[in-house]
Amino acid sequence: MTVGQRHLAQDPLPQRFLTDDPGVGGRIKERPEDFLVDEQPLYDLTGEGEHLYLGVQTTNVSHVEMLSCLRRHFGVKESAIGYAGMKDKVGVTRQMVSIHLPKDPPAVELPHARIKILWVDRHRHKLRRGHLRGNRFSIRIRAVDPLKAPLVQRTLRKLERTGVPTYFGSQRFGYRRNNHLLGIHLLRHDWNALLDELLGARGSPAPEYQQDRRERYDRGDHDGAHEQWTASDRAERMTLQVLKRGGSPKQACFAAGQTTWSFWISALQSAIFNRVLDERIRDGTLGTLLDGDRAWKHDRRRTFPITPDELSTGELTERLANFEVSPSGPLWGKNMERAQGTVDAVERRAPEAFDLAPELLTDGGYAPEGARRPLRESLTNPEVDSGLDEHGPYIRVAFDLPRGIYATIVLRELMKNDGIED
Repeated sequence: MTVGQRHLAQDPLPQRFLTDDPGVGGRIKERPEDFLVDEQPLYDLTGEGEHLYLGVQTTNVSHVEMLSCLRRHFGVKESAIGYAGMKDKVGVTRQMVSIHLPKDPPAVELPHARIKILWVDRHRHKLRRGHLRGNRFSIRIRAVDPLKAPLVQRTLRKLERTGVPTYFGSQRFGYRRNNHLLGIHLLRHDWNALLDELLGARGSPAPEYQQDRRERYDRGDHDGAHEQWTASDRAERMTLQVLKRGGSPKQACFAAGQTTWSFWISALQSAIFNRVLDERIRDGTLGTLLDGDRAWKHDRRRTFPITPDELSTGELTERLANFEVSPSGPLWGKNMERAQGTVDAVERRAPEAFDLAPELLTDGGYAPEGARRPLRESLTNPEVDSGLDEHGPYIRVAFDLPRGIYATIVLRELMKNDGIED
């Protein structure tokens, strides 16, 4: 393996813990009902307008699968569907979606056993990404000693004081932990490498049951490979459909669709962000603003530069303690606000850890817009209890997180093991 290959294989997941308490171990997501997510809406609906709003409950359904079901059932393009955020695949989730349908459809109930429509309403505008206040989580940790609930309570209270590291969790990188690699190949326009990673057997580790279909792709048996993928494997089926017809690798990659492409590139941005956050936790500066930082204003979701003059006033200390401001990290892209000085140097090194020049994310043909993201966020309304039910002992935790923050990162701090894996 070359140096570049080693970099490409780097784990995109978080590498550090913020808290030093011992973990309680255990496992999560053993049953869908053990992982509950309730989306907290940002505004009330008007009851009228061209957009049909649905309260959707999913059970072990991926975001892509949900969109595909809605698109087929209502006969609309994917661009007609709005959602505020992407939810965990494993678990029971409740969220809003909007569909541009000026006239009521003949049937609302979906032909999917694990997707239920809870309510229907109307509104004048499409639901946009980020249009939610946050999420309420209720999670049971299994295979754990219920008497360790006080330890969980203590760690959860620490996170309430310090904030939660805004790491991107395993959901962002897919069950093979390789979405960021697909994003790298896309930015490089390396269509063959992208297809080999997505469809072949010689890329990132894949489940054993997929071995035959991946080997068929490697042998050029596109028909045989296509037959074995299911409807939920949309990107694999769409790309193979083009290859079956004799299309070029580039045409096959285009068939995956803009939503999938955006998700791959977003995964790459997320992997790079995680490396920056690793360094801030290692250096003990997660709750500190440094000269050259761009501070995140939580109420406005905007940043401002930190200069020596800003630091000298002492006003930032109280604002940091109150979660009015926090340091931010890079989601690299063409319009991202850059840090300065040594902070910028650290942020530039993070893409290089994946054998990628930052310029490919800012100037390349498929470069994303870019943004900044707070390095920490507040955790509120924590609850802990424990007990024993028909499935065995458990510790239940519940808490609220702002939009875009992964509950599994909180669980990772509480458990200190790999029980958070999907």
